[in-house]
Amino acid sequence: MFDNLTGKLQEVFKKLSKRGKLSEADVDEALREVRLALLEADVHFKVVKEFIARVRVRAVGAEVSEALNPAQQVIKIVHEELLTTLGTAAPLDLSGSTPHVVMLVGLQGSGKTTTAAKLAVRLRSSGNRPMLVAADTYRPAAVTQLETLGKQLTVPVYSEGVKATPPAIVTNALKQAKAESYSAVVLDTAGRLAIDEQMMAELEAIKQIAQPREILLVVDAMTGQDAVRTAEEFHRRVGITGLILTKVDGDARGGAAISVRAVTGVPIKFMGVGEKTDALEVFHPDRLATRILGMGDMLTLIEKAQETFDQEEAAKAAQKMMEARFDMEDFLQQLKQVKKMGPISGLLDMIPGLGNMKQQIDANEAEKSLKQIEAIIHSMTTTERQRPDIIGGGRKRRIARGSGTTVQEVNQLLRQFREMQKMMKMMQGNKGRGLANMLKGKF
Repeated sequence: MFDNLTGKLQEVFKKLSKRGKLSEADVDEALREVRLALLEADVHFKVVKEFIARVRVRAVGAEVSEALNPAQQVIKIVHEELLTTLGTAAPLDLSGSTPHVVMLVGLQGSGKTTTAAKLAVRLRSSGNRPMLVAADTYRPAAVTQLETLGKQLTVPVYSEGVKATPPAIVTNALKQAKAESYSAVVLDTAGRLAIDEQMMAELEAIKQIAQPREILLVVDAMTGQDAVRTAEEFHRRVGITGLILTKVDGDARGGAAISVRAVTGVPIKFMGVGEKTDALEVFHPDRLATRILGMGDMLTLIEKAQETFDQEEAAKAAQKMMEARFDMEDFLQQLKQVKKMGPISGLLDMIPGLGNMKQQIDANEAEKSLKQIEAIIHSMTTTERQRPDIIGGGRKRRIARGSGTTVQEVNQLLRQFREMQKMMKMMQGNKGRGLANMLKGKF
């Protein structure tokens, strides 16, 4: 989402780093470019104005002029002020007696229903017993969609169809939740194409009945400045406690993420980063700030790996690698685990230094290559996966036909796999001294 903004900020910092000392004019020129980059990213003009003013006060002061590396000091200031703009992390408030009620509000098309299901999955993974409530009776498809998602995820959904009124549905749902000891209730409320009086009055009535611990506004990150206006109005009428930004994995310019929190003073609690039901990330302002500045986000990458990878399988694979017994079957399993972590482009953003290399690393080509490798391995027999050395000309032609690839591409994969096996044997060699020699370049 922040690719363009990150690229432009990186260019500004690159220019600054070429200068030994920074004059006030140098700082002003750099901040003009930062200001333009933020405005082009659709950040609210008031937020940009305040942000630039804060950075300038510090950047023309002693902490930069007396610094050993002025350019790095400016980057540090920008990072710290970006953190101030994004605010602090605010976990979901599940205090008080059960069931804890989380009420989702927002305009039609913002992704409320899918987000409700994602939130239920996250609540369950943290030890809660959630129930979903289909309180959007104006869009019949919303009720059906939530019931379908609930069935897929084995999360109970309370529904009365589309004939009952939303306040009545919520009243009955809460009675059932208490009777059946559900610890959390997620309300999927109705939206409209635009804010109107009827919708707001209904939400106020539901709030009065449910007394929710959290009222989370679901905002489509791709709506830009409209997201800010929407958030302000919902906050004024129903008093939202947090925000969930959806479609963050799309081609939005990113301004909403920076603006909404600053304008409303309401924290962003989650970000929807994909269509899958586990694609809901806790919002960490510090991590987003480093990603915006092109510094990566290794903590989120590590957490993704921990959530995605089967720890027992990973340990077995590591042991096989160290013993040089790693075969194509193991390689296929690890490939599948990596694919679960999400698109290659998203993973590149999280690795420090690689986010800026996306121009050289074609993420689409990388995705295509992974699919091709998977197809080739799937076209092998179990014996061939375990003993790739037996794959001769005839077998290669069969594998190529089965995977929709060429013999040359099969050869390339086998050659790369042999190289990997050699590396493993070197690491294993001499009781571990092979690894030390590799690091020293003594092949």
